[in-house]
Amino acid sequence: MFAVSVVYCGLAGAFLGTVSLIKPLWFVGIPSRGRALLVIVCGLLVVVIGCLLPARETRVDPLRTRLDEFMPVYQFHEFHSIRISASKEQVYKSIKAVTADEILFFRTLIWIRRFGRSGPESILNPSKNTPLLDIATRTTFILLADEPNRELVLGTVVGAPPGWRRPSRATSDAFKAVHAPGFALAAMNFLIEEDGPGACTLTTETRIFVTDASTRRRFAAYWRVIYPGSALIRRMWLRAIKKRAAAQLR
Repeated sequence: MFAVSVVYCGLAGAFLGTVSLIKPLWFVGIPSRGRALLVIVCGLLVVVIGCLLPARETRVDPLRTRLDEFMPVYQFHEFHSIRISASKEQVYKSIKAVTADEILFFRTLIWIRRFGRSGPESILNPSKNTPLLDIATRTTFILLADEPNRELVLGTVVGAPPGWRRPSRATSDAFKAVHAPGFALAAMNFLIEEDGPGACTLTTETRIFVTDASTRRRFAAYWRVIYPGSALIRRMWLRAIKKRAAAQLR
């Protein structure tokens, strides 16, 4: 994503400038503390520009997956895939069984994301030895669709107007009906497709739809900062599923 690259180029520049306040890094073109201050200011300005870049809206047509059905319009997304030498049935079982501790860096990254704070059980604070999807769907996520050996889709509210309370019994129809200003809705899927004899491709896509322009601008800054960590979690999640599916073949 271009905007994410802009944000992190700015952060890198600001970091180098900060280090150069202590000891100027002449080999990267910062020979003095005065130049370091200028680099910090320019870096932070680039970060602000990256956060303010407009988010392009995407519309899916025709609809191909259940994720398309529940989120055909979105402004932010990420997509990852992995090839697995296992049957669709084995991959599907592994998706539903993987725990947080099987996903490399998961606990470290979510600890950073929640700033080290404790809290109730959720996907950001999962208990041990419990499938991660079970924790998600009994706390903050809704199971929007579950087609065995084909596709799982989950949804949640990641941003809401002040005073909004999460309903105790949310439904997939209610999720699709949210269009009031101030909301940011996220949906993610796991999609299994055959890829030759005894193998398949597993993909996961996360989409976010923000209902109004001002909320979209605020969410853009958040998304562009957390995107690298989010992408790493998704990749490690796919690897954990692959490892568990392979273990079933032994």
